[in-house]
Amino acid sequence: MNINNLLRNDIMIMDMKASDKSAAIDEMVASLEANNVVNDAHTFKEAILKREEQTSTGLGDGIAMPHAKTDAVNEAAVLFAKSENGLDYEALDGQSTYLFFMIAVPDGANDTHLQTLAALSKMLIDQDFIAQLKQASTPEEVQALFHQEEKDPSGGPSENEVDGGVEERPFVVAVTACPTGIAHTYMAEDKLKKQAAEMGVDIRVETNGSDGTANPLTQAEIERAAGVIVAADKNVAMARFDQKPVLERPVSDGINSAEELITKVVNRDANIYHAGEAVETDDDTESSTSVWRKIYKDLMNGVSHMLPFVVGGGILMAISFLVEGVLGEDHELFTFFNTIGSNAFSFLIPILAGYIAMSIADRPGLMPGLVGGFMAVESNAGFLGGLVAGFLAGYLVLLVKRWFRGLPKSLDGLKSVLLYPVTGLFLIGLFMYFLIDPVFSTINTGMISFLEDLGTGNAVILGALLGGMMAIDMGGPFNKAAYTFSIGIFNDTGDGSLMAAVMLGGMIPPIAIALATTFFKSKFTEEERKSGMTNYVMGLSFITEGAIPFAAADPMRVIGSSVIGAVIGGGLTQLWASSIPAPHGGIFVIPLADHALLFLVALAIGSVITAIVLGLWKKPIRS
Repeated sequence: MNINNLLRNDIMIMDMKASDKSAAIDEMVASLEANNVVNDAHTFKEAILKREEQTSTGLGDGIAMPHAKTDAVNEAAVLFAKSENGLDYEALDGQSTYLFFMIAVPDGANDTHLQTLAALSKMLIDQDFIAQLKQASTPEEVQALFHQEEKDPSGGPSENEVDGGVEERPFVVAVTACPTGIAHTYMAEDKLKKQAAEMGVDIRVETNGSDGTANPLTQAEIERAAGVIVAADKNVAMARFDQKPVLERPVSDGINSAEELITKVVNRDANIYHAGEAVETDDDTESSTSVWRKIYKDLMNGVSHMLPFVVGGGILMAISFLVEGVLGEDHELFTFFNTIGSNAFSFLIPILAGYIAMSIADRPGLMPGLVGGFMAVESNAGFLGGLVAGFLAGYLVLLVKRWFRGLPKSLDGLKSVLLYPVTGLFLIGLFMYFLIDPVFSTINTGMISFLEDLGTGNAVILGALLGGMMAIDMGGPFNKAAYTFSIGIFNDTGDGSLMAAVMLGGMIPPIAIALATTFFKSKFTEEERKSGMTNYVMGLSFITEGAIPFAAADPMRVIGSSVIGAVIGGGLTQLWASSIPAPHGGIFVIPLADHALLFLVALAIGSVITAIVLGLWKKPIRS
């Protein structure tokens, strides 16, 4: 497929009017929608913004490549846009951006499309070619430049020159990968190859793109290499690099810091990778941030695996309570639903602990983590005890791996089937039985007693705090902390009062945004008003994430107003003694609530307050 088949002249913007990143994205998405490239502008823009949250696609050198792969795209296309004066696109080099390539790829796109986009990415490494694009004034000139570049690429060395290698020259291997695998993956590959050729270094680059792994590294190449560069923003297979110097960096560094990466690896200035252990960063300034990011990632691995048990078990338990109210607790249907839901709930803490441990120590951590979580349940150490069990099991297994690292190779087969499970289980059992369970059982019992003895005023404060936390980051760390805390209390006591506060706090932001887009139309674009309508459904279903695109576009006003309404609503649920006997479901489980009508009143009050504050706070859209 010719690049010009994707780089259509009818969607190009040769004189972009936008003056900032948000407006630039809107202008490009509007062109794609107007020319039927995308069938749902809101969904496509949401995918673009989600990619931007991971790493800015402002690559530096005046170029940005926003991209998304979603079923909101009708056909693969690349929109070229040019800003004469440049604009701040939050580029990685901090400079203004002049040239934009918005890439739209449908889900299930064939390899031809992806290979073409990879070729486009590689062309944009050539500075002479970029200079010519900046001078182009018509779509036809842009297409002519790409046609000429395809015929006579001015790029770097051939595959043989870069990858063939001779023993006398330094040799390194690399892996490049970005979350969508469309642009950065291949730009990093090409930049590393060109830079290596200029430095007299042989290199083999494996790409983890949308079409899977290309040019996979062989074990012989890995063993021969001086070291490994992993320029990736997603997980790649790492165990094969055991005992090799490995430099892990974001994929953007593969594009912008190729010389530095190659120099470090050739000079063996990189940490030795040990399979099953995290690679230490080579930048001391990242230490504290990286530690907290790792802890959060491990915790979220446990929470995400726990949630299906929460939702499935919780809703079936809620149905059992409904049956109980109609048919009585002795009815077989009540016993049926309640037994299934309770059985699912009995897995919550072991699953949480097991998958936290697995995130830390890979598969050998799973079993000790599950057992540690189960011991926490059995000893009444509760949610907090299970949380500690997960992290403790993971790091104990890492310690066990370090102990057995020096064993002869002939015993490697025994590690995973005998040494790791037996030693890991013994250690977690030892710590849980003599330390964690007794301590956290006391803490858990005290916390439950404290919550049960809360006066109305203190309960209102706690409900307001939890409701506000649900709206602060709409699915992020604060939201998840409030939600998992309330689940822990619900699991330990069966009291759903705090679930009422967090559910209401999660429902208010999307419902309020829907109301604001309906009643303050002059404050929102036509696209935002259309998107706002879907938030009625998402909010009523307790899907807080429907508010994220609005919060990303205007964080101060959207988040600020959402927190105000959620704090008020969360407090009212406790003032009016509302209780939800299910951890999910939104409007669909409210009929099962204690004081359901008052819960709905609190939801209405919080949503209307947020909608009014947001509507008055936002500035009118300039025509």
